[in-house]
Amino acid sequence: MSSVQQEIDERTKLTSSNKFEMLLFRLGSDANGERSELFGINVFKIREIVAMPPVTAMAGAPQHVMGVVNLRGQIIPVIDLSAVTGNIPKTGHNIMLVTEYARTTQAFAVEGVEEIVRLDWKQVLSAENSAAGGMVTSIARLDDDVNGQRLVQVLDVESILRRVMPTSDGEMTPENVGPQVKLKEGTMIVAADDSFVARALIEQGLQAMNLPYVMCKTGQEAWEKLQAISAECAAQGREIHDKVALVLTDLEMPEMDGFTLTRMIKQDPKMRALPVVIHSSLSGATNEDHVRSVGADAYVPKFVAEDLAGTLRRVLAEYGQVV
Repeated sequence: MSSVQQEIDERTKLTSSNKFEMLLFRLGSDANGERSELFGINVFKIREIVAMPPVTAMAGAPQHVMGVVNLRGQIIPVIDLSAVTGNIPKTGHNIMLVTEYARTTQAFAVEGVEEIVRLDWKQVLSAENSAAGGMVTSIARLDDDVNGQRLVQVLDVESILRRVMPTSDGEMTPENVGPQVKLKEGTMIVAADDSFVARALIEQGLQAMNLPYVMCKTGQEAWEKLQAISAECAAQGREIHDKVALVLTDLEMPEMDGFTLTRMIKQDPKMRALPVVIHSSLSGATNEDHVRSVGADAYVPKFVAEDLAGTLRRVLAEYGQVV
């Protein structure tokens, strides 16, 4: 087995314990030239890290798109991540992070890469109410101590991509999602995603499909909601599927990731019959295979409206939740 495959296997096994690896990087200093903060991105989204190559500027390119590079025959757009976040690189753009999001490839120009750290998702806290303007999904504590002062900003790359390179592919309109779905009376979808943009699109789609739902911001919040519903059903002598038709979850979330949420649902005697659909920007065969290994019923990459709607419609029908 190659060393590359061994590394992939190791990182895949991390999800069994609610852990992941994060690449730390810097984007420069603030407008006053005083602070140089740490930023992070899940290693699973990094295809490769390369020294900054020459960039070809494109006529009419969106703001913050530096241009394109030819990487072994593939033309990839390069985004100035420092400019997007309001930072100024002191030493220039030295490193290019080639990433994969929702089966698309793009690169981010950064000032420098620090290291890869292994974290528990419990060390990652939601930044929903921060003043980051929707660009930061969460804050990670590098120190396992709750009072640790070494903090990393985890960027909402989904939001950044849609700001810099807007697309209509993910718009969840009635025309895109198709006919409405009628669930069994009293049932709903429990959805979880830490990205503000993703939640907005998901809610748009569920409303267009006429699917009642409750939206959660983390896997932990979704798990607590499911536990409360399960307890309520038990007290009433009912099964949880009488109230929950399906669980729709992201993978990368503060406190508890989607892998762990799915595994806990499928291992719980009262919940294991609930269908779980993974909706994630973590694409690639390795991630998709691992999604199935934890018991998920389906995987849908973000953001393809027709695929998400079609998968929800199919899984709900398979589980007898449609009337």
